[in-house]
Amino acid sequence: MAKKYRTYIITKPYKSVYHFLKDNQFSENYITNLRKEMGNIRVNDEEVTIRKMLFTNDKLEINVNPNTKTSIMHCIIPLDIVYEDDYYLIVNKPAGLPCMPSKSHYSCNLAGAICYYMNSKDDNFTLRIINRLDKDTEGLIIVAKDSISQKEIKNINKTYYAICEGIIDKDIVVNKKIKTVTHGKLNEHRRIIAADGQSATTYITPIKSLEILNNGSQEMITLIKVTLKHGRTHQIRVHLSSIAHPLLGDTLYGTKSDLINHTALICNEISFYHPFLDKTLTFSIPLSNDFKKII
Repeated sequence: MAKKYRTYIITKPYKSVYHFLKDNQFSENYITNLRKEMGNIRVNDEEVTIRKMLFTNDKLEINVNPNTKTSIMHCIIPLDIVYEDDYYLIVNKPAGLPCMPSKSHYSCNLAGAICYYMNSKDDNFTLRIINRLDKDTEGLIIVAKDSISQKEIKNINKTYYAICEGIIDKDIVVNKKIKTVTHGKLNEHRRIIAADGQSATTYITPIKSLEILNNGSQEMITLIKVTLKHGRTHQIRVHLSSIAHPLLGDTLYGTKSDLINHTALICNEISFYHPFLDKTLTFSIPLSNDFKKII
């Protein structure tokens, strides 16, 4: 497949293409991949190396995807595509489907499904999931189709809806550091609140509380809207559990529920600045049927 290029008109002199790339915050990994093959860089329609000097008004073209193709097992799973253009793909991930392959989900994961879908569009496709979700969390995920699209995306904002145990009747801000539990230098799945963890802030807005029959007894639950600062792994789940309001169905930080077979959490709205359309795009999805049955 022919290379795809992004074009830049140079506005000031640079000692080399390399200096332009560093000045514009391209990663060392991307720069290293550009070096691997002639034809990845062109100046004024001439193939050049990364050492080429640049002058004002030069036309610089660089391969948007010089990376090695992602070589994971393809998964033939239909994608719920919410939006797609030449730069980004937005999909609605169902609960129960992990984002990335693992020993227990080697042949059934979102990454493999995306690679299968993209194979006919780009035979050198490199997977770049911008925002991952836990296996049992459903909702919107952004995929960048090339290195420059990944680099240039900005101002990503996500809104989650969740159902937690107990009554929340006012806005709450949880500002607690989160740490990964390790044993013998190996990370465990579980995270904890710890003074030496990473900063994390969660903003919680209650929508409505109601009484339900769960696990054979009457319980109060609350539908909440959640937004994040930092976005650590398991942040919403850990923070809600830390204030005695674990998410319904969260067996890691709470208890199993007979009302829902996964964590009651959905990333149902996402917005971001699209650098190539020069505007902010916002996408939302309705609550899933298992959410609606509960509330």
